[in-house]
Amino acid sequence: MRVLVAGDAMLDEYWFGDTGRISPEAPVPVVRTRSAEQRPGGAANVALNLAALGARTTLAAIVGTDDRGAHLTSALERRGVRCRFVRSDSLPTVHKLRVLARNQQLIRLDSEESLAAAAADFGAAFADALQQADIVILSDYAKGTLSRARELIALAGEAALPVLVDPKGADFERYRGATLLTPNQAEFQAVAGPWGSEAEFLQKGDALRADLDLDGLLVTRGERGMALFTRAEPPVVLSAEAREVFDVTGAGDTVIALMGAALGAGLSAEQAAQLANLAAGLVVGKIGVASVTRAELRLALHRRGAGGRGLVNADELEELITEAKGRGERIVMTNGCFDILHAGHVAYLEEAKSLGNRLIVAVNDDASVARLKGPSRPITPLEDRMAVLSGLAAVDWVVPFGDDTPAALIGRLLPDVLVKGGDYRVEEIAGGDAVIRNGGEVRVLTLKQGRSTSALIEAMSRAK
Repeated sequence: MRVLVAGDAMLDEYWFGDTGRISPEAPVPVVRTRSAEQRPGGAANVALNLAALGARTTLAAIVGTDDRGAHLTSALERRGVRCRFVRSDSLPTVHKLRVLARNQQLIRLDSEESLAAAAADFGAAFADALQQADIVILSDYAKGTLSRARELIALAGEAALPVLVDPKGADFERYRGATLLTPNQAEFQAVAGPWGSEAEFLQKGDALRADLDLDGLLVTRGERGMALFTRAEPPVVLSAEAREVFDVTGAGDTVIALMGAALGAGLSAEQAAQLANLAAGLVVGKIGVASVTRAELRLALHRRGAGGRGLVNADELEELITEAKGRGERIVMTNGCFDILHAGHVAYLEEAKSLGNRLIVAVNDDASVARLKGPSRPITPLEDRMAVLSGLAAVDWVVPFGDDTPAALIGRLLPDVLVKGGDYRVEEIAGGDAVIRNGGEVRVLTLKQGRSTSALIEAMSRAK
């Protein structure tokens, strides 16, 4: 999808060091700096999160004609973000400097001026960029870029584009007409007022969403997770995903990026919020503004047993294998018809999985099963066979193939271990030569006696 991010872009700089004494000049720690790093922040961090997810991302923002603006542009373009910047000779690029010692932030120094003076020029650039967008995200850090937010939302509305807003301040009326807002709890409370119970909080969320005529309102609540309010469904409360929090900087950027990407990809608001919640839990475990990749999300989903596995095609599987091997995981692969899954199959697949970290099952499609087994087979169509296999705990990925043997697919994927069950010799196993040449191994496992699809079919025939 094509995502237009518009808002307050900035350059975040980090100085990392150690401290072990107090200055004799003032009661402040002395930090011995050892390294420095510059990263895109604010709306630029939202854009980087989207680019990391694979979205075609454009960033519209206001920057200065200074070295910081040039560095910000270069850092974004290297990561695949298209920059549509209004460049000002009189306004500096917004800059934040953070000094950290032992992963603790000691001080933040901001260099900025209001960008509202360039808002009119920005509006023209925004209107032009809308022509190449499918969804719009407004990232408001109250620096002035979005001082005419209502006009920008109206322009997006005229183009029939969804608009997601990460708001700032206590005036949410200026975001009326947006599709979804993602305030944090403090921002929400500044507008909706305090509450005395969880039930009252949920009532206030529903009321604010309705009052602003939004399709959705997602309130991020730190250690209490998130709450999603939509037109058609009752509120959904999601528990926090973070296991260890190092830095909450930029977590809101990740949340709105995931919401935009997921909604743009056709997920429901609740599914999008679940992904955003998971991503927020990952990003707060990192230092400073950061992004979350597809690979990190897939791994986190897999560990929860909620995704990151299942039915894939060969192209998707190649990418997944590359990610898994990059983490040092051992890939096991087997293949077969798996027509009428039985206890022997399950035992065999569990033993295969024990040889590594991830198990791929390649499944003959219906035409190839008929060629191998006869015109009366398969009993169970490919879609059902794959669905049942993907539901087994031992199985990570299920991929179909249409050739009589999976040799070509195995030669493309090159697992670490190729497994086959039965009375085969290693040299007889299709694709085994390619695996061995690549430094892998081929294993033959003993099938469970008395368990076979043919025996089941015979038993059912006798039962008639």
